[in-house]
Amino acid sequence: MKIACIGDSLTEGKPGVSFFNMLKRKYPDIKFVNLGKGGETVKSLHTRLSKNKLDQDYDLAFLWIGVNDIYSKLLKVQAQPITRNSEEFREIYEQVLELVSQSSKEVVAVSPAVIGENINSSNRGLLNLSMIIKEISKEHKNITFIDLHQAFTEQLETLHTSDYLSTGLGRLVKDVFFYRNPKRVDRLAAERGLHLTIDGVHLNSRGANIVVEKYSRIIEGLQPNN
Repeated sequence: MKIACIGDSLTEGKPGVSFFNMLKRKYPDIKFVNLGKGGETVKSLHTRLSKNKLDQDYDLAFLWIGVNDIYSKLLKVQAQPITRNSEEFREIYEQVLELVSQSSKEVVAVSPAVIGENINSSNRGLLNLSMIIKEISKEHKNITFIDLHQAFTEQLETLHTSDYLSTGLGRLVKDVFFYRNPKRVDRLAAERGLHLTIDGVHLNSRGANIVVEKYSRIIEGLQPNN
C-alpha cells in the first residue's frame, strides 16, 4: 500500500511531534510519502500540486490543509497567499481535492484542528472551514471526512486550557530548531499550559496520537486482511 500525506507544517512534522513518523513506525510495511510543507495554505497548495504533479499510484491520500488560511492572519509575516472568504476557500479546496483524487484511489479530507487551545474567534473560523470541507466531501463518492477540529475540541472541553498561542515568526523558528525530540516538545507544551499542541497549533505527543488514531482507522479499513 502507498499512502500520501498532503498538507502543511502539521503534516511535514515541524515544529512539534510528527504524527507522520509515528505512522511509519506503526505500519512498517506501508510506503508513506510526506507531502507536507510549512506555511502552506489552500491557495499555495493548489499552486504546488498544479506545478508538481502527484504520483498516480497512491492507494490512499490524506489531505490536511486549511489552518494557515486562518492562522497566518495572526502572524506578523504572511508567507503564502490566503483565501479572501469562505466562497473562495470552497472553490480552491475543490480544485485541490480534484488534483488529489486524480492520483489516489481513496482520499481522506481532514479538517483543520485548532488555533489556540481555548475556544476563540480563530477556532470559530476553523469550524466554518471544517463545515465547508465536510460538505464538499459528501459530494464525492471516494472521499472520506475526518473531523479533527471536533476531535481536538472535545478533548479540550474537559481540560483547563491555556491562552498561549505563538504568533511570532522568531518563536516558531526556535521551536523548529530546538524542540525536535518528543520529550522536549511535551515538556515545553506543559510549561506553556498546553495539552495537545506545543504552541497552540503544532502537535505535541498527545495531539499527534489523536491524528494517528484517526488516520489508523482509515488505513486498517483498507488493508487486504480487513
